[in-house]
Amino acid sequence: MAVRRPRTTTPVTFIDLGLPAALTAALASAGITTPFPIQAATLPDSLAGRDVLGRGRTGSGKTYAFALPVLSRLAASKRPPRPGRPRALILAPTRELASQIDAAIAPLARALSLRTMTVFGGVGHGPQISRLRAGIDILVACPGRLEDHVAAGHARLDAVEVTVLDEADHMTDLGFLPAVQRLLDQTPRTGQRMLFSATLDAAVDGLVKRYLTNPVTHSVDPARPSVTAMSHHVLHVSQDDRLPVLVDLAASPGRTLVFTRTKRRARTLTRHLVAAGVAAVELHGNLAQHARDRNLLAFSAGKVETLVATDIAARGIHVDDIALVIHADPPMEHKAYLHRSGRTARAGASGTVVTLMTDDQVSDVRALTRKAGISPTTTKLRPGHPLLVELAPGERSFAGVGELVEYAASANAARPTRAAAFSARSRVGTRRRGAIR
Repeated sequence: MAVRRPRTTTPVTFIDLGLPAALTAALASAGITTPFPIQAATLPDSLAGRDVLGRGRTGSGKTYAFALPVLSRLAASKRPPRPGRPRALILAPTRELASQIDAAIAPLARALSLRTMTVFGGVGHGPQISRLRAGIDILVACPGRLEDHVAAGHARLDAVEVTVLDEADHMTDLGFLPAVQRLLDQTPRTGQRMLFSATLDAAVDGLVKRYLTNPVTHSVDPARPSVTAMSHHVLHVSQDDRLPVLVDLAASPGRTLVFTRTKRRARTLTRHLVAAGVAAVELHGNLAQHARDRNLLAFSAGKVETLVATDIAARGIHVDDIALVIHADPPMEHKAYLHRSGRTARAGASGTVVTLMTDDQVSDVRALTRKAGISPTTTKLRPGHPLLVELAPGERSFAGVGELVEYAASANAARPTRAAAFSARSRVGTRRRGAIR
């Protein structure tokens, strides 16, 4: 396997990298003129039709690194799409990530008279079937729903000229490996293939050996994601104090992302936060797609500053200015910890990562942080401890009862009961900078 390090003589424009003028102009009209390091490293090879293996953290510019050569190749070949037979396939592990990839590609595709679409679960089959039958150039899909369409005869993959696997490591972590293999087996062996991943573990290596031909490997980040821009803290709390401490932190100014292990837990914590006066939305697989879209948009647009999410749903969260990440439930393994934590300290900013740990989780959290390569500051505390304000500075903000009821309904969370709302209102005036008294 050929390995190439990032070039030290960095081309200053996309034209220097070999991107067609029409595509460069479309990028410039969107305000994109300077390639990210992973784009500068991979584009000369991917534009030349080579199979590429790229490693880079989330936020490193991977989407355009694979989207630009896909668009360039399809625009150059000028083959019209046939019904149900996409010309390019991009596989992503979650609906949110698939939507974000399509949102990045679609404006450039329109400038080149190319058509894109997404395929994932949680929405009706009918519109997807209609668009597939109309013919599509670039299909961005989650493996499960795409397999459904292939099995039903609505889609065939024998006309795919270029295939991309995005976040391949997480694809395998989520158990999608068999489905991914079945789909790749149906794409032409002669087509170009690109695989992008934050880490290159054994499962990803198996995909590389089976499906990529003499790939060129580019890595713009160290194998272990950097955590130097993050401040890591473990708060050792009792079971009864866990929720009050979480409420205190989430009520601070700035975007806060709260992680849970399960969908049920995400919904429960969101309800508790809303009932306590903290405007929060949830993001997990049990929500209808329109609710997921609405809640993520509210968070990214700043209308709501607290988002409670599961690991799977959060894979598509690419929002800058997240000041605080809270592991309300410590993750099962260290890669999930690093991915969760990587939602903060993006684009050169700093961030704070807090893990809430109860007595029965001590050994697991210690093993987790050791494998993640971090040395967090561990503090045993109760609500009202001054460290909470240090970790999440600023006056705590709590919504009024009317806002709570309206907000909870719009977020698909249960409305607070009249008693809970009254209790929340009565407590708002007693909260100050420290915590819950």
